[in-house]
Amino acid sequence: MSSTSESVGGGRVEPDDHGHDHDDHDHHGEHGQHLGHSHGGRFAWGPLAISVPLLIALLVRNRIGVFDNDDLRLWSTLFVSVSLQALPFLALGVAISGGIAAFISPDFVRRIVPKRQVFAVPAAGAAGLALPGCECGSVPIAGRLISHGTPPAAALTFLLAAPAINPVVLVSTAVAFPNDHMMVVARFTASFLVAIAIGTWWARRNDVKMFERLTSADTTRRRPKWQEFIDVASRDFVHAGGYLVVGAAAAASLQLVVPRSALNAIADNELLSILLLAALAVMLSICSEADAFVAVGLPQFSLTSRLVFLVVGPVIDIKLVAMHAGVFGRRFAMIFAPVTLVVAILVAVIVGQVLL
Repeated sequence: MSSTSESVGGGRVEPDDHGHDHDDHDHHGEHGQHLGHSHGGRFAWGPLAISVPLLIALLVRNRIGVFDNDDLRLWSTLFVSVSLQALPFLALGVAISGGIAAFISPDFVRRIVPKRQVFAVPAAGAAGLALPGCECGSVPIAGRLISHGTPPAAALTFLLAAPAINPVVLVSTAVAFPNDHMMVVARFTASFLVAIAIGTWWARRNDVKMFERLTSADTTRRRPKWQEFIDVASRDFVHAGGYLVVGAAAAASLQLVVPRSALNAIADNELLSILLLAALAVMLSICSEADAFVAVGLPQFSLTSRLVFLVVGPVIDIKLVAMHAGVFGRRFAMIFAPVTLVVAILVAVIVGQVLL
């Protein structure tokens, strides 16, 4: 990649005299689309290409001889149980996300968030609880908040809190862990603390120039609200559903492909367990409304290490890094991702040791 240009979202980007990136086509128009909650289908096609044939195979598994194998039958049972348990919460989550995108303007959040950053950060965290949404939708919403004058620290706090502490996520966690009620409290506490910590860190950093690309008038073309709702909800469902299938398949495969002795050895080592499940959360990119059902499918691991999985996933994973780079710029993603990952792991471990 040359030093004078790079590709973002399929377009060419040329730095201006001040080193900021500008597209060679309509820069404001492109980001108007990003901020309008359109995160594109390109992230969903990979998982979807895997999930559709896999689901078809499982539906007709009784007619396929290969499923006569006991291990494969156990794998399919684990996979189907995780997927079906998570599906209602996933559907509810994307419906709420679509409703927020269509019927609630970012101006509403901007008005209720104080201008002073010392108050704006906790208020934005609370707004994340009141205005739930998936992590995919929170990124463009945060971009619109910044472009409408919300302090960046507050917008980033909302970005982290909304997909992690909303009621749908907490209820799904309670259903997935019926015998470990403190897991819900621990997830809420750790996720909220991570959002506040990152928001406070960014407020102290006060790097306003990084968001200059967003400080433009909103040129998004408004569509009918119900059309917006259907478009956002259906796109999110396909996108998140594909990753759910991949995550469920990974959890089931981990139980059968990896030798039980090796899995138990990792699970017995708390540090290795934490690092492994943090890495899985980043790589699997599972929707926050469904990840608890994947975590409960890993019973060998401690509650603390599974809490790390639940706290890390909604705030930083592979798809989120790509979206951060597309909306806020690559420099932001390179700074934000590692700091968020480290803070999420540390906070989850501390909260897990105290509450679980």
